[in-house]
Amino acid sequence: MPGAKGFVIAGFVGRMPMSMLGIGIVLLISALTGSYATAGAISATVSVAYAIAAPLSGRLVDRFGQARVLIPFVLTHGAALASMMLFAEYDAPQWTLFASGVVVGGTATSLGSMVRARWSHLLGRSAMLHTAFSFESVADEMIFVAGPALVTGLATMVNPYAGLILTLVCTVAGTVAFSLQRGTEPPVRPVTEHGGSPIMIPGVALLSCVFLAMGAVFGSIDLITVAFAEEHGAKAASGLLLASFAGGSMISGLWFGSRAWKISLGRRFTRGLIIFAVGMAPILLVSGLWSMALVAFVSGFAISPIIITGYALVERLVPGHLLTEGMSWISTAVGLGVAIGAWAGGRMTDAFGPSNAYVFSYGCALLALAVGVGGGTLLRTPETGPSEAPSTC
Repeated sequence: MPGAKGFVIAGFVGRMPMSMLGIGIVLLISALTGSYATAGAISATVSVAYAIAAPLSGRLVDRFGQARVLIPFVLTHGAALASMMLFAEYDAPQWTLFASGVVVGGTATSLGSMVRARWSHLLGRSAMLHTAFSFESVADEMIFVAGPALVTGLATMVNPYAGLILTLVCTVAGTVAFSLQRGTEPPVRPVTEHGGSPIMIPGVALLSCVFLAMGAVFGSIDLITVAFAEEHGAKAASGLLLASFAGGSMISGLWFGSRAWKISLGRRFTRGLIIFAVGMAPILLVSGLWSMALVAFVSGFAISPIIITGYALVERLVPGHLLTEGMSWISTAVGLGVAIGAWAGGRMTDAFGPSNAYVFSYGCALLALAVGVGGGTLLRTPETGPSEAPSTC
C-alpha cells in the first residue's frame, strides 16, 4: 500500500524497546544492587505506570491524532529514561529510580497499536487486514528475538548502561520518524463521537483479563530466565533463551498469517490458549540451558496466533472511532501483567530459586486458558468478509 513501507519501518524501530526496556532495567539494577527483587520492583513500576497511562494516551490519539500526542510523549519518555540511568550512575536514593520509572512508563506509548490502527485505516476489513495484522505480529516476534539478546549482550559484555542507551535511541528516533509520516495517519474523529471506554465492552474486558495473565507469563519469564542463566554460569545466554520463545512465535506467525481460516476468531483464540498451556508444561521439568532453549522454542508457537486473533477481535468488537484506545487496552493489560510477573518472579526467584519460580509462570498460563475458555461466548463476532473465507486449513 502507498506509504506503508515508511510507517512499518519506523514503527519497527520505535517499538524495538518493548523487548529491551524491562530486561535492560533488570540487568542494570540487579548488577548494581545484587537483588532481583529490587530489579523486578523497579521494572514493575515502569510497567504499572504504562498500564495505567496507555488507554489514556490511546484516547488522546483518537481525539487529537497520532503526531500531536506521540512526539511530546516520546521526548518526555526519553528524558525520564536518561534521568533514571543518571540516578543509577551517581548512586542517588532508591526512590529516585522508582520516581523516574513512573515517568518512563507513564509516557511510553503503544506504538504497535498505532501501527495496527494505520493498517485498519488503509485496509478496512478486507482479507489483507488479517495478513497485515499477522505481519505485525511476526515483526513483534522478530523484535523479541533480537531485542533481548542484543540488550543482554550490550549490558553484560560492554557496559550495564549500554542496552538502555540503545533502547532510548530506538524509542525516540523511531517514534518521531513514525509520527512525521502524516499521509497514512488515521483521521481525527469529532469529539461528539466518543462514548464510553472500550473496556466496558464485555468481549474487550475478557480479552484484557486474558492478556493480563499472558503478560504475567512474559514478565516473570523475562526475569526468571536471567536468573536461570546466571545460575548455570552463563548470564549472557539469557537473551538467547528469551529469543527462543520469540523464535517459535515468529515461525508460527508466518504460517498462521499466510492462511485464510475457516474457524471463527473466537475459536482460534481459545485453541491458541490451549496449545500455549500445553506447550508451557515442560518448563517445570527443565534443568539445563539447551533443554530450556528447546522448550522455550516449542512453547512459543502459540504466542503469535493468540496475539493476532486478539487484536483482530478488538478490531471487530470496538467502534472505529475508539479503535486506538481499544487496542491500547490490550497493551495496558499486557503491561500490567508484565509488572505483576516481574514483581512476583523476582520474589519467587529470590525465595525459591529460578527453576522453582517457573511454577508461577505456568500458573499464569493456566489462568489465561481458564479465563479465555470460560468466557468464550463473549468473543463471538460477525464472521463476515474475505478474511474469513473458507480454506482447507
